[in-house]
Amino acid sequence: MNDAELLRYSRHILLDDIGIEGQTRIANATVLVVGAGGLGCPSALYLASAGVGTLIMADDDEVDLTNLQRQVLHTTARVGMPKVDSAREQLLQINPLIQIEPLNKRLEGTGLEALVARADVVLDCSDNFKTRHAVNRACVKLGKPLVSGAAIRLDGQLACFELQNPQAPCYHCLFPEGDDVSEVRCATMGVFAPLTGVIGTLQASEALKILAGFGKPLYSTLQIYDARACEFTRMRIRKDPACPVCSQNASRLT
Repeated sequence: MNDAELLRYSRHILLDDIGIEGQTRIANATVLVVGAGGLGCPSALYLASAGVGTLIMADDDEVDLTNLQRQVLHTTARVGMPKVDSAREQLLQINPLIQIEPLNKRLEGTGLEALVARADVVLDCSDNFKTRHAVNRACVKLGKPLVSGAAIRLDGQLACFELQNPQAPCYHCLFPEGDDVSEVRCATMGVFAPLTGVIGTLQASEALKILAGFGKPLYSTLQIYDARACEFTRMRIRKDPACPVCSQNASRLT
């Protein structure tokens, strides 16, 4: 770590929980952020400013005027630009020392698995169950920790999945794929702007804890945030012994 990096990250290095060793682990890490919208923007903002060495951002959408109420990496001047390119431009202004790989496409199949294989931590900042389950399957198959977030209306959710541990539950154990779960979108239901910042920032916090190796990540726990009352509620996530994705008898879905 050179003098410029020591100065830039000095406030992390001063923390006993992080120090030089933890900051070096952050600098050597690769993080995959799936989604460059309401959750992906604040997540990536803090991961980049904290010095994550390589940040892979994947999203197939373009910046829309309606995004600017909450997607804090994008600007009015970049409406119509691919979100990942807009995010890269902004993040490099904050920290030019890191590598940012923008992928303007929806991740699936072997392409998704190849990116998950490269990552030390995966952040699911997507807005649909199909993508969430695809990311979960890849993380289970490759044993990668997953930090999942969701935000709609005035309600947010955060959970971490210790998928490098075969005894831990996965996202499918919490929200089984194929169940009659209604898909809700910001475009039709609305979302409170700061809510995405709260959840996305917490996703970045959990990822940095995992990378630097300190604290107690929110593994096997769902944290629910009610913005109306500014209240957090926690519930444990139990492993489903019959889960078709992560149980010992499960076939590894691709």
